Amino acid sequence: MKAPNFKLPSTSGTFQLSDNLGKRIILYFYPKDHTKGCSIEANDFNNSLKIINENNAIVVGVSKDTIESHQKFKEKNKLKFELLSDEKTIVLKKYNAWGLKKFLGKEYYGIIRTTVLINEKGKILKTWSNVRVKNHVQNVINELSNLK
Repeated sequence: MKAPNFKLPSTSGTFQLSDNLGKRIILYFYPKDHTKGCSIEANDFNNSLKIINENNAIVVGVSKDTIESHQKFKEKNKLKFELLSDEKTIVLKKYNAWGLKKFLGKEYYGIIRTTVLINEKGKILKTWSNVRVKNHVQNVINELSNLK
């Protein structure tokens, strides 16, 4: 399936999917800046950038948070990849990363932790939904390595 194109504000200006074709894209959707699970996931991706880049891939994080929040989160964690702001949930919905969640018996709409691996031509190769942070980045790297 072809990955839906989009353009969103990013920590380095603007990110458009179609402008980044030619390399693999790890597009990961996470619930909130400055939270424990999201910090662990961001740092796991950041610590793995060398091997990710060696596999002709980039990492891009997306949440509903503002660019200002993303900038603080990026600086605090010394992240070396872009974070995108999807305050209107348009891209989150296109990639099925927005939906009904349950917490402490209450239902609400929110971000479903999801990672999408897109190939050089813009085709979705794999999607991980309801991601558990532990070992997730290693699973993504294993998938990337298998593409060689």
